Amino acid sequence: MRQSGPSASPARRPPGTKSPSCKSWGADLLEDGRWRFRLWAPDANAVSVSFRAGRKVLGRESEGWWNTQAAAKTGESYRFIVDGTAYPDPAAREQEDSVHGASLLVDPRAFEWRSPWAGRPWEEAVIYELHVGTFTNEGTFAAATEALARLRELGVTMVELMPVAQFEGQRGWGYDGVLPYAPHRAYGVPDEFRRFVDRAHALGMGVLLDVVYNHLGPAGNYLSAWCPSFFHGDRQSPWGQGIAYETRAVRDYFLENALYWLSEYRLDGLRLDAVHAIEDTSAVHFLDELGERVRAIEWGRPIHLVTEDERNLTRHLARGDTFDATWNDDWHHAIHCLLTGENEAYYATFAVDPLADIEVALRDGYVEQGQHRLASKVLRGEPSTALPRTAFVNFLGNHDQIGNRAQGERLHQLVTDHTALRVVTALTLLSPYAPMIFMGDEFLTDAPFLFFADFTGDLAEAVRKGRAEEFAQFKAFGGQVPDPIAPETFHACKVGEPHRAEQHDHAHFVGELLSVRRAHIVPMLETTRNPQVAVRREGSLIEAIWDFGNAALSLRVRLPSPATDAISADDNTFTPHDDPLVVVTGKGSAFAFSAAIHRD
Repeated sequence: MRQSGPSASPARRPPGTKSPSCKSWGADLLEDGRWRFRLWAPDANAVSVSFRAGRKVLGRESEGWWNTQAAAKTGESYRFIVDGTAYPDPAAREQEDSVHGASLLVDPRAFEWRSPWAGRPWEEAVIYELHVGTFTNEGTFAAATEALARLRELGVTMVELMPVAQFEGQRGWGYDGVLPYAPHRAYGVPDEFRRFVDRAHALGMGVLLDVVYNHLGPAGNYLSAWCPSFFHGDRQSPWGQGIAYETRAVRDYFLENALYWLSEYRLDGLRLDAVHAIEDTSAVHFLDELGERVRAIEWGRPIHLVTEDERNLTRHLARGDTFDATWNDDWHHAIHCLLTGENEAYYATFAVDPLADIEVALRDGYVEQGQHRLASKVLRGEPSTALPRTAFVNFLGNHDQIGNRAQGERLHQLVTDHTALRVVTALTLLSPYAPMIFMGDEFLTDAPFLFFADFTGDLAEAVRKGRAEEFAQFKAFGGQVPDPIAPETFHACKVGEPHRAEQHDHAHFVGELLSVRRAHIVPMLETTRNPQVAVRREGSLIEAIWDFGNAALSLRVRLPSPATDAISADDNTFTPHDDPLVVVTGKGSAFAFSAAIHRD
């Protein structure tokens, strides 16, 4: 049966209606004002729910479910008691404090939405990835809400939040969440997150949320204590116990979480973290069912699904009607190797001939498409030429590529040639691929983005040791790694605001590029997301032309490679277009760029 999504009306839902997300797990307010408490606990002998005023026993249903109904007040704290031990609700909408404490009853209908919103189509996507805790000095939803106008002014159309699901401690990246339905308490209460979304919509920006369905974090994961059937005893993910996606209740725990965020928070889409780590042997893969479940609902606005997949697979993108795009690390790696000369670890194959890789990426999207690559014995990827250009999210930095460096340096902190940085920025923002900016890069922030966490005891020491060992093999880092547990590591990552002339200047440059994209490139993408493309290269000169039918986009760029003979600064072989939209050149730099639109 098709379900109706949330209305675009600014009025809130009538008080007697059912929760829009229809969760199977946890606490839900019923039409008669009572609360339904439901838990999947096939390994338990007895389950009850505890309030401050008392306790009520849950009755056993079929297939491992337990259920009861009780009168309670919104905002009241509660816990599930499983075989005599109290635990937080694994599907709690809010925690009273930490991941170890009581959960709170939340009425998702109580928030009054003020901004009518019909969404934005994917071809308009200019994504801005941010971490709530470091985007502002306060590190809260409320503070981030106040900063949204600046992003709209820059030209951002979609804000992507790194995971906000509650995790251990006060500070962390968010990828160790253990309560996927509860916004992290340190960032604010659920309605403050809703207010962030409502304000973004009022400013014309969509909101995407990064969600983690491939594992649960190591601290506060009580499911493993009272529900071992949630996991595979003989299967491990790269980050812990393997999740039993083949079990219906387990599967629904995550599938309904996706619908929950889209429904109760009116989000515009999800970025699915590391889908290559979702090991599922079901007849219908978890990822396919998630896409089908989302697309079966009439939301009243476009919903965008984006994956991160290290395998460079194209199956989910080729259909064109389920998943919109995937993060394209290949683009980042080729640009990074070109500008820095780094060649260790996963950069090795991209350091062989980064110019050739950029040529392939401009034409095909992915660089590694299953072909043999020097410096690698592993074949990675599938042919991507036939995919829409908008199926690739291209970037010069993201939380992984910056944060997985020992010192958390951003590209602009590694490159001394400012013109080179401007050239690759223009190339990224003006090509037909969906561009993404990592917070602070638009104004050359001084802040690094380091890995940080707030664990204690043995787990904290294990993280410190693991981080140091991870980078001991990298010559470039000299074995020096900031303490990931120290509060000062977290505070060093606060993005801040532009204050120097060159920072304001770069932010203005990025804004001008996005204005060009909005005025000239987006209208062509609205006609077709998969234009015919021709790319030619002569030495360090590359020209790419995308033919949209009644118009064509041409980008001409000079990108000298450190692997080839250097190009002198007075080399005049680069000629800008006759009627260019954008020209980037710099005295003393061998890098140059020009963009033009050709109309029939």
